[in-house]
Amino acid sequence: MKLMFWRRRGPLDCAQVGKLLQQYLDGELHDGRDDGIHEHLEQCLRCGLEADAYERLKASLATRGRVEVDDPSLERLRSFADGLIRGETDR
Repeated sequence: MKLMFWRRRGPLDCAQVGKLLQQYLDGELHDGRDDGIHEHLEQCLRCGLEADAYERLKASLATRGRVEVDDPSLERLRSFADGLIRGETDR
C-alpha cells in the first residue's frame, strides 16, 4: 500500500473543500486535511451552511425521521435523497 502524505499550502478554497466535504463529514480523512476543512467551514458561510445541511440530511436519513426545518435547500436535498432511496435516478 502506497502512503500519500498531504502537505498544507495555505488555506483551502471552496472547490477543495467541496471535493472532500463528504469524506470529512463521514470522519474518513486521516491525513491532516481535516484541520484545514474545519477551519474553512468555520470561516466560509456558504460552505458551513452546506456542511450543516448535509449533516441534518444524514441525521434524518439515519433515523428515517424528519427534521423540522424551514429551509428550502434542505427540503430539496431531502427530496433528492428520498428519490434515490425509492430508486428514482432520472433526475
